[in-house]
Amino acid sequence: MTLAYDAVDRTLSAALRLDAELRHAHPRTVLEAAVEMFGDRLALVSSFGAESAVLLDIAAKVDPNIAVLFLDTGMLFGQTLDYRKALADRLGLTNVRDLRPAYNDLATDDPQAKLWQSDTDACCHIRKVLPLDRALGEFDAWITGRKRFHGGDRMNLPVVEQSDGKVKFNPLANWGKADLDAYAAEHELPPHPLVAQGFPSIGCWPCTQPAEAGDDVRAGRWKGLDKTECGIHLARAPGTPNNVGGDI
Repeated sequence: MTLAYDAVDRTLSAALRLDAELRHAHPRTVLEAAVEMFGDRLALVSSFGAESAVLLDIAAKVDPNIAVLFLDTGMLFGQTLDYRKALADRLGLTNVRDLRPAYNDLATDDPQAKLWQSDTDACCHIRKVLPLDRALGEFDAWITGRKRFHGGDRMNLPVVEQSDGKVKFNPLANWGKADLDAYAAEHELPPHPLVAQGFPSIGCWPCTQPAEAGDDVRAGRWKGLDKTECGIHLARAPGTPNNVGGDI
């Protein structure tokens, strides 16, 4: 498959055209096309969470030097930090970048690290949205691990979309849990250690709980709140807070 892409043309129509060409493609085909089009102007954003190993393994097979952006919020489970190092080493990923919140942002808006208790949107904005926005400045396109079976706003997720002037690839959009489990088993990928403790989706420790039997995959995230996304996947005007009023 040969795809043409003008780096200047980041319009919705261009994203729709790319989505039409890749919407039924295997995730590896999507990643290969993304790498071919963007090269070192492409990044993969990963939480190294419950389902992350599949996409990271495919990416490592396509280009082990791909930039992998990991949001270390300062409030992650210790198991996630250990898993991030062990999995990157195992897969041979050579360019994993740890993104942390800016000291000035924390000192000004969350000096006691208790903002999550009163304003989860603002906490996510400081610890996830702003660090990622800064890191993405050097890239023209990025890759996410989102899937439609997670529900909510993700149910109509395209394989390729336009977001804030960048092309955004969602290679696993079409895959269900059975597909992920089959791939992980075939390639003997190690699971995140918290999955065995009832965590099907894993974020920061203050806002993540185990899910109950029969719950949606992301039911343990911000449980009891009218919030389903941290904000990094919500389009916004430059300079405005993300996720006002309303994962990796």
